[in-house]
Amino acid sequence: MKQSTRDQQMRVRIAQEAARLIADEGIKDFHAAKRKAAQRLGAPDTRNMPRNQEIEEALLSHQRLFQADTRADNLRNLRLAALEAMRFFGDFRPRLVGPVLAGTAGAHADVSLHLFADTPEEINLFLLEAGIPFQTSQRRYRFARDEWLEFPTFRFLAGEQPVELAVFPREGRREAPRSPVDGRPMRRADLAEVESLLDES
Repeated sequence: MKQSTRDQQMRVRIAQEAARLIADEGIKDFHAAKRKAAQRLGAPDTRNMPRNQEIEEALLSHQRLFQADTRADNLRNLRLAALEAMRFFGDFRPRLVGPVLAGTAGAHADVSLHLFADTPEEINLFLLEAGIPFQTSQRRYRFARDEWLEFPTFRFLAGEQPVELAVFPREGRREAPRSPVDGRPMRRADLAEVESLLDES
């Protein structure tokens, strides 16, 4: 069924408002940003929700328009922080994922790394021995169409920069979880790729 012009306009407006909420208010979850945007636009029950890809496109447009002066420096600083963290956790084959890799990270973004270990206790011990205070949690990732698995996460501050580590089994390097943006296997960058991104910038 073809969408009416009004429906399409609402969809675009929700995508733009969700992008603004992510960029300016630090909301990290696309679904939460969509719901809040729809509410703010007086359409909490709408069925015209944009796809996550549409929000990511709106986010890039918003950053180019409203954060042009600071965007490149901010992204470079985040990638430098990621590189430092990746070197620190080098024994756990770190991979950079998420907005810092994709280039959509705003001022409130975390550096998100995937680490690989025989057990999560290895990361726990490593952080304790380094004297780094941290919080633990769990994060759900989608693999097959309806297969969701939970993995332990460790969150800490590197200076003032929040870093989140998701810990996968060592063989987990072979299969990346699905991206929340487009549903394809998540892009993961190793140390050399992140160094290359910084050289390009």
